[in-house]
Amino acid sequence: MPITRLISMEQRRVRAILHVDMDAFFVSVELLTRPELVGKEVIVGHLGDRSVVLSASYECRAKGVKSAMPMSQAVRLAPRATIIEPTHGLYSKYSAKIMEIFFQITPLVEQLSVDEAFLDVTGSMRRLGTPEAIGELIRSRLRNELGLPASVGIASSKFVAKVASTGAKPDGMLVIYPHQTLEYLHSLPVNALWGVGAKTAATLKEMGISTVAQLAQTPQKLLSKRLGATGTHLFELAWGKDEREIQTTREEKSIGAEETFALDVHDDAIVKREILRLSHRVAFRLREAGKEASTIALKLRYEDFSTLSRSRTLPMPSNAAGEIAAVAESLLDKLGSRPMPIRLVGVRAEKLRDVGMGMQLSIDPQDEHWRQAEATMDLIRSKFPASALRPASLLEPLHGETEQ
Repeated sequence: MPITRLISMEQRRVRAILHVDMDAFFVSVELLTRPELVGKEVIVGHLGDRSVVLSASYECRAKGVKSAMPMSQAVRLAPRATIIEPTHGLYSKYSAKIMEIFFQITPLVEQLSVDEAFLDVTGSMRRLGTPEAIGELIRSRLRNELGLPASVGIASSKFVAKVASTGAKPDGMLVIYPHQTLEYLHSLPVNALWGVGAKTAATLKEMGISTVAQLAQTPQKLLSKRLGATGTHLFELAWGKDEREIQTTREEKSIGAEETFALDVHDDAIVKREILRLSHRVAFRLREAGKEASTIALKLRYEDFSTLSRSRTLPMPSNAAGEIAAVAESLLDKLGSRPMPIRLVGVRAEKLRDVGMGMQLSIDPQDEHWRQAEATMDLIRSKFPASALRPASLLEPLHGETEQ
């Protein structure tokens, strides 16, 4: 796809931010070993009523297939699509290679996910040329060295660069210089702004706002009154205001795990058993990261896909599975009788901090015994990663439950 330029490029000493987004990443990686499927309808994901689309080729996207869509719906939209089971280890391998190329361009890389990142190339321009030359270099290296297509957006801020990369898809590049920023932004629908989801879009529509230009001309006080802090944030974005720097290290703000049941579940005993399993998984990841959580959240999704979350702050931060499970189970109990069977349950640790910050010792020796037991389990896992070490209560499936 040819490069799109809004203006002729000149090398200037302004901040140059690139947003590089791989195109249909999981599909593109799978097609490296399936060249016969290039240009055809392809979906990456597990077959089954409970599965969702992980990635879809642009041929499928043209038919309405999207990531995170239920697989059953995707198959109805694209019945002739080839379904490929995901190969997660392979995606991580290629992600590492992609990031290695980025770091060879600039040390200022902010990885957002396995297949996208922001790069500040301001300091690389003397060595590598103009921002668009660097963008072309990155796309060329990704294509020639890894065989993968990517779209690149270039601007003086992260937000505008992100919007530009979306406009460049698939397999293109869009460059927006500072004096073109407002002209470009004000030509877009309002849902192009970060923070405008379905609910916010509906509120804006009630206010007669459907474009970024209309939002920019709406008094900030009115937006704040209707949308709170989100209104102020959107007003600033509509005027191209985004001074955020590249974050070369990303602090995890939460750690969680969730499970979709093979069959919708009515039985609280099965749900609580899964909560215990997930709590151990979350606790292990917390300890592995050297973190403890101040808040524990429970997530439930019912058979009609409606979802709710409840959370509670701990008396003292913890990374012990027993404490996490106890809070999550109490949140479940507090909900009382539920309107319908449960499809999915999740446990999340939030408001993380480093271990040992203001640690308070428990007066209950039982707590310390559990901490020592979990530390021993961690040590065994580190030496024998394949070991299925877990509490005895999780060894045998309950009646009617399918062992995953």
